[in-house]
Amino acid sequence: MSEKEYKKTLNLPKTAFPMKANLAQREPETLRRWQQEDVYGQLRKRRAGAAKYILHDGPPYANGDIHLGHAVNKILKDIVVKSRSMSGYDAPYVPGWDCHGLPIELAVEKKIGKAGRQVEADKFRKACRDYAQKQVNRQREDFIRLGVLGDWSNPYLTMDYQYEADIIRTLGRIVEAGHVIKGHKPVHWCCDCGSALAEAEVEYVDKTSPAVDVRFPVVDDVQFLSCCEHPTGHEGEGPLSVVIWTTTPWTLPANQAVALNARLEYVVVQCDGALGKERLLIAEPLLKDVMGRWQIEDYKIVATCLGEAMEGLLLHHPFYSRQVPIILGDHVTTEAGTGAVHTAPGHGLEDYVAGLRYKLAVYNPVGANGVFLPDTELFANEHVFKANDHVLEVLKTQGKLIHVEAMEHSYPHCWRHKTPLIFRATSQWFISMERLRPLASKVIKETNWIPAWGEARIEGMVENRPDWCISRQRTWGVPIALFVHQQSGELHADTNELLEKVALKVEEKGIDAWFELDKKELLGDEADQYEKVTDTLDVWFDSGVTHACVLDVREDLVSPADLYLEGSDQHRGWFQSSLLTSVAMNGRAPYKTALTHGFTIDAQGLKMSKSKGNTIAPQKIIKTLGADILRLWVAATDYSSEMSMSDEILKRTTDTYRRVRNTSRYLLSNLDGFEPGKAVPMPELLSLDRWAVEQARTLQDEILEAYNSFQFHRIYQKLHHFCVVDMGGFYLDILKDRMYTMQVDSHGRRSAQTAMHHITEALVRWLAPILSFTAEEIWKHMPAEHKQSIFLGEWYGFPEKSKEDESVDWPQVISMREAVSKELERLRIAGEIGSSLNAEITLYASPEWQDILHTLGDELRFVLITSEVTVEQMDKNSGDAAESGLQGLLIKVIPSANKKCERCWHHRKDVGSHDNHSSLCGRCITNIEGNGEQRRIA
Repeated sequence: MSEKEYKKTLNLPKTAFPMKANLAQREPETLRRWQQEDVYGQLRKRRAGAAKYILHDGPPYANGDIHLGHAVNKILKDIVVKSRSMSGYDAPYVPGWDCHGLPIELAVEKKIGKAGRQVEADKFRKACRDYAQKQVNRQREDFIRLGVLGDWSNPYLTMDYQYEADIIRTLGRIVEAGHVIKGHKPVHWCCDCGSALAEAEVEYVDKTSPAVDVRFPVVDDVQFLSCCEHPTGHEGEGPLSVVIWTTTPWTLPANQAVALNARLEYVVVQCDGALGKERLLIAEPLLKDVMGRWQIEDYKIVATCLGEAMEGLLLHHPFYSRQVPIILGDHVTTEAGTGAVHTAPGHGLEDYVAGLRYKLAVYNPVGANGVFLPDTELFANEHVFKANDHVLEVLKTQGKLIHVEAMEHSYPHCWRHKTPLIFRATSQWFISMERLRPLASKVIKETNWIPAWGEARIEGMVENRPDWCISRQRTWGVPIALFVHQQSGELHADTNELLEKVALKVEEKGIDAWFELDKKELLGDEADQYEKVTDTLDVWFDSGVTHACVLDVREDLVSPADLYLEGSDQHRGWFQSSLLTSVAMNGRAPYKTALTHGFTIDAQGLKMSKSKGNTIAPQKIIKTLGADILRLWVAATDYSSEMSMSDEILKRTTDTYRRVRNTSRYLLSNLDGFEPGKAVPMPELLSLDRWAVEQARTLQDEILEAYNSFQFHRIYQKLHHFCVVDMGGFYLDILKDRMYTMQVDSHGRRSAQTAMHHITEALVRWLAPILSFTAEEIWKHMPAEHKQSIFLGEWYGFPEKSKEDESVDWPQVISMREAVSKELERLRIAGEIGSSLNAEITLYASPEWQDILHTLGDELRFVLITSEVTVEQMDKNSGDAAESGLQGLLIKVIPSANKKCERCWHHRKDVGSHDNHSSLCGRCITNIEGNGEQRRIA
């Protein structure tokens, strides 16, 4: 026979599973099949009656294309849901969208103008609804393209009439529980939005402000000094003032008091300044810093006192003809400034709280547009930030400005407009934290937070947060559908019944039903006594009550959810708004576990943002590399911190994907002709095959544990190691000779195919939650007939474990093989041998190693993939053997002098000994014409 004819006697790998992935082209075909076959619907039917596992989707905002952060979030959720489903749970996934709020209003305003001015409010709301729906449709297509399985045809939208009605019902429940209050207090106010903002809508960015030290002259010097001690025996000379320090000079028109710390020691310092001799009150711990800042070296202390001694004393306002009191407050510290704090209850929360104790006026001279009201003395119609310079001019003219310098500090900004906010007192609706705070703190401790630091993070935020301002002055939002008595300010006595009536109307017509409602329709003769609230709800309230409007309403879901999974910014956002509303309504958290993932950053560690121009669009990755590469990157990255993304990282991810795909392809190609029904029983497998199956069984336990504990990067690492090291570097490498050269139906070959069958059945399932498209593709090429999707199945059930095989110490054999491979590679690089089959090996072994190696017998050469192996005692070494790095083992390698078998490529002494097959070794002749060789180990 010729070489070509001998080749036909080999069992070469064969599969239709392509080597080249072409994911960008193939994945859409898989998506179409999932949709045509309604895989999600089939899965729901198949899991009906099983234990529920609910991951509740936090709604992305329906505005703009999805970005990499969206993709990370949805992929992580999909991995969780699919892995729980494969564990046998009924794990539905209901996606949702947040549809009301300012960004949508702004987008619509650019197209049709402002509501109430260029366009009627009802038409404006309809345009907002249409716009949001288009955004939902666009984002939905992108999310589906990621390979995320879910109820995409029936998502929840916060603008659905039913949902809007249920928001009003949840408001009613929180009102009934006594947590909703109305107050005239300072809130974060965006002049661009023209509306109050919630804590979650505020971000802190460095800003440069004028830091000023300002004199507040004492009204009665004698009374003031009588409250002090005089260490020098005299009271000094010159005008007497209390000095405040502030970075918001524009708030001075609203000043109502100066606050000191009751337990802090203060000193009256006499010094010579620009106005001559004067006496100034400063906190003693800050004295040196203040004098240094003012560049005053010559000063002396003429009086001392505790802050509490000054309570109630009067000061002159620096430029208005009014007097203001000294008050006390714990918020006064020695971190910066002078130890005396300018207090404007209309412009600061701490000021407001302190002012309540002293019944100070909550005076706010600033309009919704950030401009001083027309009746504001000196500064009428000036924008507050532009008025800073004017305030400084007035202070100089009045002789009240001691010092000014530019200071860069962290300052609240609107997260939409990226512009500085002001604190501004307005009449707003709040969810009071007074009773909620201790309840929420208790519930936080009862919740599982992943990573664990999430607990301290949200606990600190809840502990320090002010009352939640839930009212907005917007057009596109769910109304605070309340009636307030015009005289008493109290809510209508039948508020709960009225809210339900409103909710029923909203179910039919949406939120327009409230805005178009005639009060008389519900209140009758009482209508003239009540004011209809026109404010809308904070959109964080909309999304924060999904536990009531989705989990409690949909039959396929349950509450509380097993898992909320969102980005790390949601401790102050959705995690918190959901927690507070759920505690207010039910006294418990809406989730059992809250998992946080980090932000995406670039290769330099910078957070990705459009303004920096360092974003990588998921659509681009999918179009060029495929969604599975993006999914693999998400799984590979430790999401507990920032998630780095770059072209180089994508390249490495693609290389790993290629290794996994090639391993899967090689397994499939060697299963050609295999019938699962004729699998070899576990006890009858060759020792190496039993080892491989047990490796896979152990690995499956580890992978399932990693899925259950959300440690997806560990799965990536374990899968990569299994494919590259355990399979490609060891098992499959050894198997090639047996698979290619033995008779097609021989026990040795069927044993190997059986093992590979078990491994492939398990491997494809391990991959499925992460590499969903690739796993489905592998599934369709398996030897067993898999008509339905892999996602309708569960984790692989390995055959019952056979009795432990102790005949071969495989861990030691592997370490020996690695040592031999290193020596072979060294000699190959040196040009002394070609391939490993070109070599003959002598192992000089200690008795312990001889016992291990002799168990392999002649099959040791197949394990080492070499033509000949001899095991000798250590003392027979002639001194030319190489160290192995293993105690009791030396290695000697020489090129083989024997002829090469044309069929198996082994160099054997018996090549050419058969007249009819002069180029074959005896083993190959037996496999072609005889009964076939027998293997027991490898």
